[in-house]
Amino acid sequence: MTNRTSGQNLVDAKNDNPGFTILEVLIAIVILSVGLLGMAALAAGTINGNAFSKNLSTAITLAQDKMEEIWEQDYSDVAPEGNASLASPFANYEREVTVDTTSFPDIVGPPAQLIGMKVVTVIVSWTNYGGTHNVQHKTILSRSR
Repeated sequence: MTNRTSGQNLVDAKNDNPGFTILEVLIAIVILSVGLLGMAALAAGTINGNAFSKNLSTAITLAQDKMEEIWEQDYSDVAPEGNASLASPFANYEREVTVDTTSFPDIVGPPAQLIGMKVVTVIVSWTNYGGTHNVQHKTILSRSR
């Protein structure tokens, strides 16, 4: 009889061994998948943010380059340019130059003299899946005396 008892104790010891039930495994899988979906959404948002930052930096650089070209021109040569697409590799971008001419009284020179000034605005725009975006770069040019 002792052998039977010791045999029964071995069977009981095997059944008392803790383990995972199918329900616990399913709950763990659900929790893990919710966390992984959240991380995937975070990664997609990061990629979209990086793409927007790249486009924004490119547009700012294109506007600054055009403004430097304008600064090198004579005052009388500065003229508006219509909205036009840029050449490759910037075919996704469009650039427009507007020029507003105005005059102010010369406070340094003779009182009857007016100083001509031009307000130059360079607008670079681009379109992506988030819509149309643009950057503006402005400056004021005046005639040299």
